[in-house]
Amino acid sequence: MNYTKLSREQLLIQKALLQGIYNDYKVKGLKLDISRGKPAPEMLSLSNPILSVLGPDSNLQSEDGMDARNYGGLDGIPEAKRLFSEILSVPAENLIVYGNSSLNLMYDTLARAMIFGVFAGGVPLYECQNRKWLCPVPGYDRHFAITDKFGFEMINIPMHEDGPDMDLVEQLVSDDPDIKGIWCVPVYSNPTGTVYSHKVIERLAALKPASRDFRIYCDNAYVMHTFAGATKVKATNLLTEAQKRGSGSMVYIFTSTSKVSFAGGGVSAIASGEENLAFYKKLLSYQTIGHDKLNQLRHARYFKDVNGVAAHMEKYMTLLVPKFETVCAKLKEGLSATGVAEWTEPKGGFFISVDLLPGCAKRTVTLCKDAGLILTPAGATFPYGMDPNDSNIRISPSFPHIEQLAEAMDVFCASVKLAAVEKLLQQEK
Repeated sequence: MNYTKLSREQLLIQKALLQGIYNDYKVKGLKLDISRGKPAPEMLSLSNPILSVLGPDSNLQSEDGMDARNYGGLDGIPEAKRLFSEILSVPAENLIVYGNSSLNLMYDTLARAMIFGVFAGGVPLYECQNRKWLCPVPGYDRHFAITDKFGFEMINIPMHEDGPDMDLVEQLVSDDPDIKGIWCVPVYSNPTGTVYSHKVIERLAALKPASRDFRIYCDNAYVMHTFAGATKVKATNLLTEAQKRGSGSMVYIFTSTSKVSFAGGGVSAIASGEENLAFYKKLLSYQTIGHDKLNQLRHARYFKDVNGVAAHMEKYMTLLVPKFETVCAKLKEGLSATGVAEWTEPKGGFFISVDLLPGCAKRTVTLCKDAGLILTPAGATFPYGMDPNDSNIRISPSFPHIEQLAEAMDVFCASVKLAAVEKLLQQEK
């Protein structure tokens, strides 16, 4: 039944029916949560063997003879750099292996730019009074939180099926020297699952920014997360394309094993051009003498190479994919004929993006909360938490059991329909 085609009288009938269905869920006292992209315990347990890779009698030296228990190794041990080199398809010399979190790495990178500038001799960004940042939307709320915290004016860039609106990006970046960066998630974007096309990557690499401080912050968190049975994505390498054009230092690429091994105990890495990394390592040397090399050694010896990561992710995806299939099946069953919702069906990553009738996202989230289902706040996928259409909701299927997820989606669909009918009735007045 397409609610957008109903008369007022028919909408009132549907509202009464939907209110009854919703009330039945509400009295159950459910406690369901699909608000964050947390790996489920069984997904994390796949990595438990990493914990026993190193024991009291293990050789704790890296390939270059460094004692992983001791100080040193500012940019990471050789075998960890080689592993991330294979994962990201960039030369090992263009990498620094960091601590456990790529989000921490992104924050630190921008914090250093705020204090010391983006390049040697550059102006600290905190001195740039009208600093701005481009934000493809819908996007990742934690990215937006970082640039908001550092006082950037954030500018929405619409996402298309092949990536951000590059006509708008090119115009803004080339005309406005106050624009200092752009967030990008080129493979299985959060939350839409979009994979940037070769053309989009080429246009990003070919940007001619008005500001020498401009950088592309490329979060490649899901490069290893192609769903089982889907064709593996081989996205164009942004750093490689930029280096071809002599602009490798315009690009930072971040990644980690947070959604591969342990979310709180993985390993992260940054890749960039030589000029960036030299400046980065100089500043990093004041902050640390080296990150956790034992953890780097554990991961490198367990996975061995990119094929080892791929084999691990096949097992990981057999646990994750049925949850995405459950969500998509429930959305199709509950909403496909209603005309009040559209959603993505990604081939990888961790999220599903749902677009509702304008003005319905906040009401849907509230209805779900009152019925015992916690969602990511409406507006979270936009800077400042402000979705101009109040329509986008991010769904995170990874953590709950299948049975809980199915029940959560029944509550979600009932709430979406009730919110939509309420909105349509308001418009009829």
